[in-house]
Amino acid sequence: MVGDGAEQHADSPMRVVIRISRFLPKPERPRRHSNPFAKDDAKQEPAFPRRKRQRGKQWVQDYPMRVHPQDTILNCLLSIKRDSDPTLAFRYSCGHGMCGSDAVSINGTPTLLCTATVGEWAKTPVPLSSGNEFRHTGVTTGSVDASIPVTTSDAGPASPAGADESLAAPGNDDGGDAGPDRIIELAPLPGFPVQRDLIADIDPMLEQIKRMKPYLQAKGLLATKADGAVDVFEYLQRPEQLHRYELLSNCIACGVCEGSCPVYAGGEAFIGPAALIMSSRFINDSRDGATDQRLDDIRQADGIAACQSVRACSRHCPKGIDVGEEMWRLVERSGGAQG
Repeated sequence: MVGDGAEQHADSPMRVVIRISRFLPKPERPRRHSNPFAKDDAKQEPAFPRRKRQRGKQWVQDYPMRVHPQDTILNCLLSIKRDSDPTLAFRYSCGHGMCGSDAVSINGTPTLLCTATVGEWAKTPVPLSSGNEFRHTGVTTGSVDASIPVTTSDAGPASPAGADESLAAPGNDDGGDAGPDRIIELAPLPGFPVQRDLIADIDPMLEQIKRMKPYLQAKGLLATKADGAVDVFEYLQRPEQLHRYELLSNCIACGVCEGSCPVYAGGEAFIGPAALIMSSRFINDSRDGATDQRLDDIRQADGIAACQSVRACSRHCPKGIDVGEEMWRLVERSGGAQG
């Protein structure tokens, strides 16, 4: 992931091109008014709705920049939106890896924008076989270093007038290092419908999590003292009981595991690892009284049985959860994958 020579100058600015897969949705047609006297025969939504094909304009756009290796990619996008292209759309909230709202695909790997640094993800472009030219496609803002040939793969909307020239021609300020800019490729999170640019619609994942009833369902027995007051000490847990689910409770529903899963991202009928992790968090909670029902829920055809144990979901969890191992434990707990 680290570009050649990036580790040698950890504090010095480096030339990068932020290459973004952009998407502008096609405006929806206004719905026709239905007959108010007609019978409402709308069918119930299926548990796993079919993903709709997105319609709109797609193109690739390059943003040359000079940044420090320790700068986060989120900061790069904020700089682009503030100084160069206000039309760029992406999602973020806390900016510290706590909310999970800024998950995207970086160089083909799902991860969080706010925790990914330029030095970690910048890569040298692959040279073409014809000579010393490099693959460097897309529409760019401002002018580009003349030493780097640029070709347009798909013409998108024109760049806004008055684009900040400080983001372009990164070698003009102090000469820069020799060779081409390093590339960071950004795309929406795989496996989800795209709303615009880097913003993915994660509602399908949230609906699947909601389906698993991600809240404590107590056994209904309220312990009381002799005077009728609630005995709160009856609900304390031993450290080993807390340890069984404590790490699972750190899940921030960012969707990185779902975007990494070839089954979920491939469009198969699979509830997804995020919903199963949320269910496992309560299955392992000694205070929860709905374990049997939860196990029945994950035994459905699109539940744990659809998991193919690829374990790609474990590679980049920002909270350090071994999602693949937890999936295997659920298989054992539920009596094995059901056909």
